Amino acid sequence: GKPCLDAEKGLEMRKWVLSGILASEETYLGQLEALLLPMKPLKAAATTSQPVLTVTQIETIFFKVAELYEIHKEFYDGLLPRVQQWNHQQRVGDLFQRLANQLGLYRAFVDNYEVAVETAEKCSQANSQFAEISEVNSLFCRLFSPWGVGRCPPPLQDLLKHTPPSHPDHPLLQDALRISQNFLSSINEEITPRRQSMTVKKGEHRQLLKDSFMVELVEGARKLRHVFLFTDLLLCAKLKKMTGGKSQQYDCKWYIPLADLAFQNVDESDSCPIPQVPDEDIDAMKIKISQIKNEIQREKANKGGKLVERLRKKLCEQESLLLLTSPCMAFRVHNRNGKSYTFLISSDYERAEWREAIREQQKKRECLAVAPCCECLLTVCVFFPCSDDESPGLYGFLNVIVHSASGLKQSLNLYCTLEVDSFGYFVNKAKTRVYRDTTEPNWNEEFEIELEGSQTLRLLCYEKCYNKSKLNREDGENSDRIVAKSQIQLDPQALPGKDWQRTVVSMNGIEVKLSMKFTSREFSLKRMPSRKQTGVFGVKISTVTKRERSKVPYIVRQCVEEVERRGMEEVGIYRVSGVATDIQALKVAFDANDKDVSVMMSEMDVNAIAGTLKLYFRELPEPLFTDELYPSFAGGIALSDSVAKESCMLNLLLSLPEPNLVTFLFLLDHLKRVAENESVNKMSLHNLATVFGPTLLRPSEKDSKIPANPTLPISMGDSWSLEVMSQVQVLLYFLQLETIPTPDSKRQSILFSTEV
Repeated sequence: GKPCLDAEKGLEMRKWVLSGILASEETYLGQLEALLLPMKPLKAAATTSQPVLTVTQIETIFFKVAELYEIHKEFYDGLLPRVQQWNHQQRVGDLFQRLANQLGLYRAFVDNYEVAVETAEKCSQANSQFAEISEVNSLFCRLFSPWGVGRCPPPLQDLLKHTPPSHPDHPLLQDALRISQNFLSSINEEITPRRQSMTVKKGEHRQLLKDSFMVELVEGARKLRHVFLFTDLLLCAKLKKMTGGKSQQYDCKWYIPLADLAFQNVDESDSCPIPQVPDEDIDAMKIKISQIKNEIQREKANKGGKLVERLRKKLCEQESLLLLTSPCMAFRVHNRNGKSYTFLISSDYERAEWREAIREQQKKRECLAVAPCCECLLTVCVFFPCSDDESPGLYGFLNVIVHSASGLKQSLNLYCTLEVDSFGYFVNKAKTRVYRDTTEPNWNEEFEIELEGSQTLRLLCYEKCYNKSKLNREDGENSDRIVAKSQIQLDPQALPGKDWQRTVVSMNGIEVKLSMKFTSREFSLKRMPSRKQTGVFGVKISTVTKRERSKVPYIVRQCVEEVERRGMEEVGIYRVSGVATDIQALKVAFDANDKDVSVMMSEMDVNAIAGTLKLYFRELPEPLFTDELYPSFAGGIALSDSVAKESCMLNLLLSLPEPNLVTFLFLLDHLKRVAENESVNKMSLHNLATVFGPTLLRPSEKDSKIPANPTLPISMGDSWSLEVMSQVQVLLYFLQLETIPTPDSKRQSILFSTEV
């Protein structure tokens, strides 16, 4: 019957498991031999001359390794004929039981590991034959470090799993497994406190201080690396791909002793251009990550365990890809005895953290001369660049008021920037004005920051350096000095609410006062018609143009003119937030038709002007592309045939009411001119489409598909993600068209309409 067949299949599996054990034992014996061979002549020399090492020290390694070799050779020689003459009643349990009872020998290596590494170092120095085999020291570390021992006992669980309880081997294998597990658990208890420690020489330990995933620029190509800062060196490694169920391992690419590490001064002519990934590709990755996260939440609710694991693996791959393609800020390190290396990271905060940690360690002068065993250092350092799908973060708008700073010991020209995380990396979102020559800057500036699954807000205080020629410019980047920095966790439970929350951020002896208020996406994206129809915000565009007797609203013309006058080279124009209080002041002035509005604008930061223009379009009671035509635009952009798409999109555009069409074409020309300065302002057509797409196309509340519950991860759900992507694509399509052909009658109307 079936049970009989299952038992037979299990017994057949026993043979395959044992064949695998034999193969791994053969490899292990080969590694032990590689250690013994160069030590034999060294041991003989020690008895006839006066070497660097004593006989006792050599025996510490030689005799213990030789003893271990004999134990495993006996096990291998006993197992091989039994597997070769296999039958289902064949017994092997006694061999495993005997091997398990001799595991205590490993204890000698674990307990004596620090002395043994030092001895291996001395062997290398004393004997040229030993030194020539460069792998010996690292092999020794890999086999006998407290972290390598766990790999040595064969996979008893697999063998026991395929051994029926009635088989005579079953109790023997159970006993062997019990002995092995008890031994390993006692080793693991010791590993925990020593996990980050590696002996360099007596009394000194190499400790892991900091690590993170970074992108290395190698011959113009981006490579994902894991970078480790140890007590005495910076090490760069690559995570190997897993094959055949093997555990994760690292491949060490290079390391720099901290004594030889310097931060490179960049000559602009020597700096390698940073390869840029198209913004649309990065946005597509973000959408994919959002969709996978939503699938994980759905499957968790349905208790689909296996599918959840597959989705998590897929999420990890996508996030690694995003991590590889998104950073563009250079961080360069130089080995005084060799070459330089360039990393790309996304945040000035992160770059400053690495510099500070390295410099602090260099000051301690613990930069030891002993070469590292890289495999050994990396044995316990396997991490994955994946986010926690349990923490969806916040979606919506965070209003932050930067009030003031105190605690400065000397007068400085100070300004602050705000960064938030989005899809695993940080983006600079806002910047205060420079408060000059003071110990108590008093900004009182408010910013509105869009959050996309954000969990952390970072605050950086800079000293503005005006005489840049005298500065030691590192990385060819921002030459202003970071005075202090800190970060605040954004708590989804505490933040939502209508009230402002005040907080004091203490950092490096400086205290900065902030207020924060969060508005979920559900409420922040509502289009609310203004009750006061005499203004311009929240009033239909046709009403405004009719009242003004113009084709393009005065507010649009004024803002565009001011941005073109002094904002075309502003980094992140339209992306970086303007001061909210300035924007509100301009909103009130435009609504009141204040004659001094142009004077006000000339005195304000250009990001506030850009923010006012965005706010105007966002608060239109109906989008510029109209509620009626929005579904057709969304359908047209999805067409695969390019001829059909062009015909559909242009016909739809020309179907817009005249004030909407003329205003859009006026804005379109402006955005194209902004993108012409992309090399300076970093705003590509796609960046601009991302900022303005939802603002110009998002339907009124009654037509919106935005989910009702903003606290659930579905708030960046499939429908919302795809809808936003569609809005961005519609605007990008028109931005990328060289010209927009229009029928003669419309063309005449548009030509005349530019006399605004």
